[in-house]
Amino acid sequence: MVKHIRYEVENYIATVTLARPKVNALNREMRAEIQFAFDEISERKDVRVAILTADGHVFCAGADLKDRPDPDVPGDGLLHNRIVRETNNPIRECNKFVIAAVNGPALGAGFGIAAACDIMYASSNATFGMPEINVGLAGGGSMLRQLFGKSRMRRMMATGEAFPAEELYRLGVIEDCTTPEDLMPTVRALAEEIAAKNPAGLKIAKRSANLVDLMSPRDAYIFEQQYTLELGRTHNAVEARTARLEKRPPNFIDE
Repeated sequence: MVKHIRYEVENYIATVTLARPKVNALNREMRAEIQFAFDEISERKDVRVAILTADGHVFCAGADLKDRPDPDVPGDGLLHNRIVRETNNPIRECNKFVIAAVNGPALGAGFGIAAACDIMYASSNATFGMPEINVGLAGGGSMLRQLFGKSRMRRMMATGEAFPAEELYRLGVIEDCTTPEDLMPTVRALAEEIAAKNPAGLKIAKRSANLVDLMSPRDAYIFEQQYTLELGRTHNAVEARTARLEKRPPNFIDE
């Protein structure tokens, strides 16, 4: 039974909403629900793009400090760390592009799940921080270094300081900083645009985007060109080119 998130699919768009009052803090159950939702999204043919957002005024305050491993139970610390490590992977590795709609503070692990998304939008009341240092922990430097330069990453880890969405937009970390009222309509419009694309092409584009980061520029280009060659022979690729020439919307099938 799903208790801490909502998960809906409409017109090829999946919307996953964090829904654990009052601040959407992550406990083990909630982490498992997020993982299962995005693993399912990866395999659903009726989903082409996903949105991750939250109920309330806080996107996600991070890990639930009441849900810590029991030091008196051998192995519980290792199990807890494994669960924590895996929280973001089904989002990052999802076969579909995932758009974050950050509607309030995204802190610690909450910042981590937003950063695991492919595209990030936030409202003007959102803030982003890694405050683990304030509760005696360390924080996610491996995640921060993907978004920020050396100085800002270390400043955030050392101080726990949170920065407003406007600052992340200025730095190019997020796509836009909207009003709270405009956040979901803006993200929904982008999701609809993506959902209209070739589903096989989207799947390969997402896989390629994840893998090319690990390659040299030359190897990455060879890798992408091989994907392009294989994709170009599919029904949907032919349909996309034909529709462009005939100046009509393409009629894609779920290959």
